[in-house]
Amino acid sequence: MNEKFYSLSEEKQQSILNAAMEVFALNEYKRASTDLIAAKAGVSKGLLFYYFHNKKELFLYLYDYVIEIMRREVVSQKFREITDFFELLEYSAAEKVKILAKNPYIMEFAMRVFYSEKEEVSEDLQQVTTSQTRNLYQEYFQHLDTYKFREGIDQVYIFKMLVWMADGYMHDMKMNRRKLELYELQKEFHTWIRMLKRLVYREEYLDEDD
Repeated sequence: MNEKFYSLSEEKQQSILNAAMEVFALNEYKRASTDLIAAKAGVSKGLLFYYFHNKKELFLYLYDYVIEIMRREVVSQKFREITDFFELLEYSAAEKVKILAKNPYIMEFAMRVFYSEKEEVSEDLQQVTTSQTRNLYQEYFQHLDTYKFREGIDQVYIFKMLVWMADGYMHDMKMNRRKLELYELQKEFHTWIRMLKRLVYREEYLDEDD
């Protein structure tokens, strides 16, 4: 990416990113038109490619941008004060739902990223996604009370299981052409958390409701 993008006003940067988010969210990668992105952003296509050398670079930058939005909005002071593994996951999920409810194109874009196959960007996305889970856990979950887990339980693996379950839920919605309802997914997530908590926590750290 050309560093001159950062010399633009914040408003103009946001205009370009919002336009790209909308077009990529509503179209498969190969059908997403850079002409349309430029038009919606109010810049020429030549200028768009001056800031981002090609369509792939813009897409991957946008993916990193979405990840950063989530981190910035979710990892608050309250996030850092929560020390229970499952409570933190519930808090994070609730905060993400709030963000996605206010920014519907982020959710659509994320779905495109998640199910990208045989596209120019697919291999790059797979590499980033594969490394994300463990890296995120190591960066943001090191302060948790791991002593609550039964002996031999790998917390990172439990974290991955919940990610896989969410993936499966979204895949089921997609295959059955059903609209993904954020709050319904949040309810399902709560159910999975309660189930897993009973399986992996020591008895003394389970509540009556668990």
